[in-house]
Amino acid sequence: MRLYVFEDLTAEDLKKVKDHLDAMELSGSMPGIYWLPLPKAMLSDVQLEHTDCAPHCMALEIVGDSLRLELLVRARNKLRCECVAYPSPELRTHMLQYMDDMLMDLGIYV
Repeated sequence: MRLYVFEDLTAEDLKKVKDHLDAMELSGSMPGIYWLPLPKAMLSDVQLEHTDCAPHCMALEIVGDSLRLELLVRARNKLRCECVAYPSPELRTHMLQYMDDMLMDLGIYV
């Protein structure tokens, strides 16, 4: 599994992230799992064609004192499909920047 991990975060920092993601209504059915939406313009042709699998997201998990962004495009409405795939280099870069920006905006990561 490919992950982008932020470790050694304080309980206060994790609460800021959780509150922020909860306010955006991105939580999943399992505690600590959040579904980050992806820009449609950055999805692959297959993912765009698979409207029945949409929305396509990346999972962010709060585990212990860390945040783990899974670098895999998932289909929220299907577990297994050809549209579930690793992101393009552009989408990967976009999501890493998204995480960096979010943490900076929350005053966690400078």
